[in-house]
Amino acid sequence: MAGRNPLGQGRAQVSKEDRQTLSVTQAVKCAKVAVNEIPLMAVVGEVSGFRGPNARSGHCYFQVKDDDSAMDVIVWRGTYQSSGIQLRDGIQVVLAGTFDVYTGSGRLSFIAKSIEPVGEGLLRQQVEALARKLNAEGLMDDAAKRRIPRFCQRVAVVTSLSGAVIDDVKRTLRRRNPLVELMCVGCAVQGQGAPETIIRALKVAEAARPEAILLVRGGGSFEDLMTFNDEALARAIAASGVPIVTGIGHEPDTTIADMVADRRCSTPTAAAESIAPAIDEIVQAIEGRRQRMGSALAKMLYEDASSLTNNANRMGHAMRTRVAHEQDLLNALSHRRCLEDPMTIVEDRKIQLAQTEERLHSAIPRSLARNAEGLKRASERLAAIGEGLIRPHVQDVTRMGGRLDSVGPTLVRPFERDTERLGGRLDTAATSIVRPHEAELARLAASLEALSPVKVLARGYAIATDAAGHVVTTAEGLSVGDDISVQLGRGTVDARVTATHQEKNEQ
Repeated sequence: MAGRNPLGQGRAQVSKEDRQTLSVTQAVKCAKVAVNEIPLMAVVGEVSGFRGPNARSGHCYFQVKDDDSAMDVIVWRGTYQSSGIQLRDGIQVVLAGTFDVYTGSGRLSFIAKSIEPVGEGLLRQQVEALARKLNAEGLMDDAAKRRIPRFCQRVAVVTSLSGAVIDDVKRTLRRRNPLVELMCVGCAVQGQGAPETIIRALKVAEAARPEAILLVRGGGSFEDLMTFNDEALARAIAASGVPIVTGIGHEPDTTIADMVADRRCSTPTAAAESIAPAIDEIVQAIEGRRQRMGSALAKMLYEDASSLTNNANRMGHAMRTRVAHEQDLLNALSHRRCLEDPMTIVEDRKIQLAQTEERLHSAIPRSLARNAEGLKRASERLAAIGEGLIRPHVQDVTRMGGRLDSVGPTLVRPFERDTERLGGRLDTAATSIVRPHEAELARLAASLEALSPVKVLARGYAIATDAAGHVVTTAEGLSVGDDISVQLGRGTVDARVTATHQEKNEQ
């Protein structure tokens, strides 16, 4: 049928009588049949808008594009898992598959049956696989990384000596801290055999025993930086006995060497700055510490001075309190009667002896009276007992007549013996009570008589007292013209001092 095009291709005019009208479903199915006739093909392109794997289904959805076109791609879960690669935006891939039309929306998609990376994408996959392997072995763990000194005095630089990187590092260190000793070890940083030269340079640098090694190079393409993604080089960096700081490429570039190094910096200049703090920063840090030490020392001295002042105040207060206490004690002792007048001791003893004598004299009559009263009560009890014993027998005695004279003495005689015995015991008890007190009284009287100054005066001695009534014991206490009173054995004599004489043996 001339001019008829069921797929709508071309611009041939079709009359209403010849035009076939289809539903949407019929049209989509017609397109699906036509697309399914397209054979299996391989398409190369760049991944864009990657979404997946889907959390529920596990499928992946994205586009592949070139400079002029783009197409939707679907990768089923099984295909993606069996490919062994990780898709992301920007990598080049070769997709083998066929086109298909989804009948629900009429959308055309490319169903990928297999996925293979190409070019840089393949290299990135290899690098990622190596990174996973080394990470599983623990070479990238933070705990395995060596500590880098905050200020390194001796540093080795491993890089190409023909590039501008070594000049940048030298210039940076001279500007920030000229005290850093720098040693340069040359090596190849790209091309075939470059990893082996870097490994040898690292060993040479390590033999010089620096405090840190800088492994640096300038920027470049991903293929240029593949030297630093070498597995042998990564293991050599991890096994180094000296901390290694890397500064490879630019900020977005990250290599395997960066991952296993002890510190990763974005650029060679940043790597040099990280191991050599600026000299002015060091001076500021030292000055800050000096100020803090001075403040701490001043605070310690102030606290110690305050403590000493407080201790001195407490000691002064304690000493004043102790002196006042001792002074009060001394004053109390000085006002004792025995120190002012020694005769008060004798007088007090006389008073005590007199009181004791009075108590003895009053105690003996009271004791005798108590014993007499007890004897009287005992006699009365005996009489009552005798009467109680005799009364029941009075009628019998009266009735019996002549037997009363013989029965009466028989009943009374035992009580008479008891009365005599109790009287003897009373005399013995009175004597035993009085006798110890008599001996003690005699002893105290003898002591009193021996201590009595009257007894001494009776032997011809005298007691001299001054006008204040104080006993005069030495001639030094008197002056010519002082009035004194002299107590003799009998009577008192008033006298006036005309002269004083000291003993010859006094010094």
